This record gives sequence, structure tokens and C-alpha cells, in this order.
Amino acid sequence: MKGKQAVTTTLSAYLTVANNLSQWQTITAKTPAVQTATQYFENNIGGVTSAQQLVDNPRLFGYAMTAFGLGDMTYAKGLMEKVLQQGVTSSAALANTLDNTNIFAFAKAFDFADNGSATTPSANLVSQVVNKYVENSLETSQGQQDPGVQLALYFQANAPSVTSVYQILADKNLLSVVQTALGVSPLTGEEPIDTQAQMLTSKLNLSDFQNPTKLQNFIERFCAQYDANSNTRGATTSSASTTTLTTASLFQTTPIAGSGIIEINPSTLLSADNANSGLLL
Repeated sequence: MKGKQAVTTTLSAYLTVANNLSQWQTITAKTPAVQTATQYFENNIGGVTSAQQLVDNPRLFGYAMTAFGLGDMTYAKGLMEKVLQQGVTSSAALANTLDNTNIFAFAKAFDFADNGSATTPSANLVSQVVNKYVENSLETSQGQQDPGVQLALYFQANAPSVTSVYQILADKNLLSVVQTALGVSPLTGEEPIDTQAQMLTSKLNLSDFQNPTKLQNFIERFCAQYDANSNTRGATTSSASTTTLTTASLFQTTPIAGSGIIEINPSTLLSADNANSGLLL
């Protein structure tokens, strides 16, 4: 007899993770790929004494950039070196003029301008970067199954620090969530930046994102609209009677360059655990 079919939407998948976030982060941190990258970072970042040294080490730079949601900008070594060298104190510093919350957070964490060689040995810095890297890895893992969940988790983590609509416009992930939730066409991106800013200002109260309840409501609105826009593309079905997982289903096949490591999918691990325990997270 066939098992009952359960429908998983972007909203329900997001809530499964968001409501058990610390557990998912713990599982993600223990995956081989994340463990290997984190161990290298923890063992070597303390020896970095300048912005140039950081950007010249691909593994450390890539880890740090990925942690702050800047993994797609690792090619911009020259720009990021200038960002770090200028720090965040001056209003004319790149970190302040680029209107990118991730770049500002990156420069503030690795503040060589103010702290010099004392920047990287800080236990607080290491903990902050590692936590962010794990968070980003979890988002990426979820995005492989449903990009909407990745966007929702990203928004949850980053929207509370937004103080200007220009920061939203400078961040493609934040902008995608806002446009989807508000029903704003991506084609508005062809309009002058100030026109886009005025439109978002008329539709948003940024202080709402600092209120957990209002933030959650906005994310749920996004998830519902994301599924509606994709015409059930984000909905998948799974049999509640199927509890046997093959070895192939337990492992990601995305290669880690030069390491030979296969990354375990944390959501699959939780699914296996739930199937065995009969509990629903």
C-alpha cells in the first residue's frame, strides 16, 4: 500500500530549519567539507598580520569571504584589500561608501586599519567568522534543494542589520526577497537607482526587520509568494512510508577542489534521524 504523500513547500521547508536552527548548524559544522575548511582557518588565521597577507592566501581569504556572504567576490582581491586597509572609521572609507552590509561587516571584523596585527589572533573574531561560515554553508546546502529556502535563511540572518534601502539594492539576495514579497518586478532594476530607492522606501519600514515577529511575517510572505510565482515548482512530494535511504542519497557529490572530500547533506541526515526516531522536527 502506498504511503501518504506529504507536500513540502518553501515555507514549510524554511520553518523546519528556522525553528531548529542551532541543531541544523551543529550538523552542518560536522560535515567533512566544513570541518576541513574550518580547521585550516582556525589553525592559520592567527598568523595573518595584514590585509595583503589575508587576500594572498586563497584558502583563508575564500573562507572569510564566504563567511560574510561574499564568496562570489573572491576574484576582487584588489578591491577587498583596499577595503580592509581603509577600515570602517572614516565615512569616506570604501566599506562605508559601497552601501553593502556584507562588505562593511567583513571590514569591521578584519579591521587591520585600527587593530593591525592584533586583528586575527582574537578568539572573538575566529568564533564570529566560523559561525558565519557554518551559517552560509547551511544556506547553500538548503539552496541545492530549494533556492527559496536559501534566500529566506539569508534574509533572516542579514535583514536586521539593514539601515538603508540602498543596502538592499546593493545585495542581490536581499533585493530578490524584497521584490518577491512585495510583488515588485525585477525589471525595475533597469530604472535609475534613486527611483528604485524611492519606490522601496514607500513600501518598506526597515525598522520592521529588527522586530522578530514582523521579520518572520515578511519572510513567510516571501515564501508563499515564491511558491506562487514558481507555480508549484518549489513544491515536492515525498512518501511518508519510505524510510530506507541509500548511500548515494546521504552524500553530496559536489567536489571540494583538491581535497577529495564528499560533503554530507545535513538535511538528509536529519531526515534519516527523523525516520529512525519517528519524530518530526
